[in-house]
Amino acid sequence: MPKSLISIHDFTKDEILHILDVAAEFEKNKSQKILDGKVVACIFFEPSTRTRLSFETASNRLGARVIGFSDTGNTSITKGETLKDTIKMVSNYVDIIVMRHPLEGAARYASEVASVPVVNAGDGANQHPSQTLLDLYTIKQTQNRLTDLTINMVGDLKYGRTVHSLLQAMSHFSPNYIFTAPDELKMPVEYKSFLEEKGIKYTETSQLTEHIDNTDILYMTRVQQERFSDPIEYEKVKDIYRLDAKMLTNVRSNMKILHPLPRINEIATNVDDTPYAYYFKQAENGMYVRMAIIAYLLGYK
Repeated sequence: MPKSLISIHDFTKDEILHILDVAAEFEKNKSQKILDGKVVACIFFEPSTRTRLSFETASNRLGARVIGFSDTGNTSITKGETLKDTIKMVSNYVDIIVMRHPLEGAARYASEVASVPVVNAGDGANQHPSQTLLDLYTIKQTQNRLTDLTINMVGDLKYGRTVHSLLQAMSHFSPNYIFTAPDELKMPVEYKSFLEEKGIKYTETSQLTEHIDNTDILYMTRVQQERFSDPIEYEKVKDIYRLDAKMLTNVRSNMKILHPLPRINEIATNVDDTPYAYYFKQAENGMYVRMAIIAYLLGYK
């Protein structure tokens, strides 16, 4: 079975560091046509802007051709074709599949039936490993290290797949976590148990201002309407945190604000012009990291 990237646990610590090194090389030299003649399928069963476009751009910069869909409305899925049949069919045409799907576990299942590597570009509230790798790359770029950092995760820690994946990946590097969330959106117990088993410290709070001044990475997330079955529950928590420039007067000089984007209103636009805002560069970094992931899974060392 070809190597896939479904969960961040599919890569060892050494493989993670290798991807970050290769991504840095791609950032220095953006166009390297090492995948000339290869075909990449980007199949998105759920809407996406940054993830889809950065995977497609990454493939193009590596010299590969891209096929796929960003809307299932004009595919045979509307006729009732199963995920298994779709994946088997697409496998016949391409060298690697990049897939986003609203159901948790769909990407792992796809990797088990595909004859080519599969990259999970997000499966429900479960995992988003390429986002995690670009987050690690960005953290290393801004802090010059990955070890012994205080990471404050804010917002939807219950359904946010980006924070779940990042929490697990950073566990290799002895972090200290602050979880800032309302009771309705707290970090799930299984992730806290994971940290306790590894002896990693974490603090929980519902106040955004409480720990903002002793944070190295402030990782903001949006409250994701699409993960809520009850619209009233969503309305209750959707605007719970709003980061404003005036809240940043006493923060550490090295502190950087990350966000997987899109933002709704959890970061005021006046934060964009501060030296702490780094989320647009973070999104750009996704292209270099995804170039490294595709090249690695297709055997280019």
